[in-house]
Amino acid sequence: MDKILSVKQLKVSFRTYGGESNVLRGVSFHLDKGETLAIVGESGSGKSVTAKAIMKLLPKKTSFVNKGEVIFGNKNLLELGEREMQKIRGSEISMVFQDPMTSLNPTMTIGKQIMEGLRVHQPLSKKEAFIKAVELLEMVGIPNAVDRMKEYPHQFSGGMRQRVVVAIAIACSPKILIADEPTTALDVTIQAQILDLMKNLQQQLQTAIIIITHDLGVVANMAQRVAVMYAGEIIEIGTVDEIFYEPKHPYTWGLLESMPKLHEKQDEPLIPISGSPPDLSQLPEGCPFALRCPYAMKVCHKFVPEPTIVSKGHYASCWLLDQRAANVERIGVV
Repeated sequence: MDKILSVKQLKVSFRTYGGESNVLRGVSFHLDKGETLAIVGESGSGKSVTAKAIMKLLPKKTSFVNKGEVIFGNKNLLELGEREMQKIRGSEISMVFQDPMTSLNPTMTIGKQIMEGLRVHQPLSKKEAFIKAVELLEMVGIPNAVDRMKEYPHQFSGGMRQRVVVAIAIACSPKILIADEPTTALDVTIQAQILDLMKNLQQQLQTAIIIITHDLGVVANMAQRVAVMYAGEIIEIGTVDEIFYEPKHPYTWGLLESMPKLHEKQDEPLIPISGSPPDLSQLPEGCPFALRCPYAMKVCHKFVPEPTIVSKGHYASCWLLDQRAANVERIGVV
């Protein structure tokens, strides 16, 4: 498939009171046209920072890009000025954030907020923008769209607000939609509705999606490929089947083992990943997962492993994949 986005060796640092924190340390991946790529990992692994770096939405006072490229349409987005990025945001690359109330203006009607983006990026009259906004609300499943155009965000439920945010994001039929934990604040039933909505819209609009989540159930239902992040790096990437059924990195094993399984007995305990992620301002020598890894060898504490090709498109960064490493049996079964 054709690549629509390529992220190459992206490195981002934050200025903190404790010193410089390297929150992204050489992140590389690509996104194909029309596909869904899931980025998973624990909180603090760098998922949201990656998304915001692509959109150039990181705070300028406290963060900076050390190195890397974000190639979209033969342009490196990291080299574009704010005015050029404003033309791309919303029209070609859109983003859905975790909490819809932080995305919606409480003092403006829903209709006005949808129309605003339409008129900025498209040569539409006020009447044409209104008609288009109504169509968008209907497309995302909001009934009585004409009447609800006049209402404010607080008059909508959490699930409806998230539908509005999705409507705003797809208003200009973007080529890429980045969804950052889009269902975290919603109950299980509404989560399923929002995910189904995104899948249906993707089929209609042929939009490529990057979905950021820590919910592996979401990944199984939405994505074609999965990138597993840990301590600011992608430590494994592959298709959904490869990650779920043939994972190669101990961290990926740990994520899968900590997920509840329907076939287990009710009192069957989950297997957590012991320890905590490392301090990114004072990373230990060697593999950043070594201190938590039950399979760690001496080399893991001294040298950072390079990505190893498992199969076409499936990579993992682990010394266990080295030909000289002993074979180990993975603890537990998915």
